[in-house]
Amino acid sequence: MWTLPRLIGSLALPTMLLFPLAASAQANRAAEPEGEKAPAVQVDDNAFRCMLDMTKVRHFYVDNLSGRLAETVAVAQAGTGDYPEGSVVQLVPNEVMIKQQKGFSPITRDWEFFWIDVDTNGSKIFRRGFVEVNNRFEMNCFACHVKAHAQNDFTCGAEGGGCDPIPLTREMFGALQRTDPRCPNRPPVSTEDAAALKMVSEVVEAMKTANASNRTMSEDAPKK
Repeated sequence: MWTLPRLIGSLALPTMLLFPLAASAQANRAAEPEGEKAPAVQVDDNAFRCMLDMTKVRHFYVDNLSGRLAETVAVAQAGTGDYPEGSVVQLVPNEVMIKQQKGFSPITRDWEFFWIDVDTNGSKIFRRGFVEVNNRFEMNCFACHVKAHAQNDFTCGAEGGGCDPIPLTREMFGALQRTDPRCPNRPPVSTEDAAALKMVSEVVEAMKTANASNRTMSEDAPKK
């Protein structure tokens, strides 16, 4: 999963390019999977924090909301195996995967997907759920992660792991991580990160144009 955090100062991108304003967000909270008990891992806006305060493994960050961080890190470092309950896996500030208890959502291997708004005041859940959650490009999280190799436990792994490719480079991901607006002590934006963020902006615009074109073609297609 992946979107964009708010940038600061003269590097700020247009607000609506980054994410909807938290004040106008209407949380798309999915119902619990039918026939299952309540989630063991309770998640609200306060469950999320500055990415740079989490544990970095290769190019992504992990955490655990159930006190099992060592187990989560071990799986992430191994690149294979099942993540324990409470695991948080995050590539960019706005999109998060959190592992619920075993058997809670078999179709997603118990992962719950989140799209969150982030700013200097913290985090706000915008969308959450299982098979139905889309990111800001209306790309379905489940549709991508269901293609992951079984040994990767629904995550995309170091080299994609079977997931659809993302049109962003590691440099772009790193720049997004380092400019997480929730981090009070984040370093100044470097020249390299500024260039990477400009490229991210260009990718976003291209995807918005492509998605709009696809919607128009779909609407204009003859109805059977």
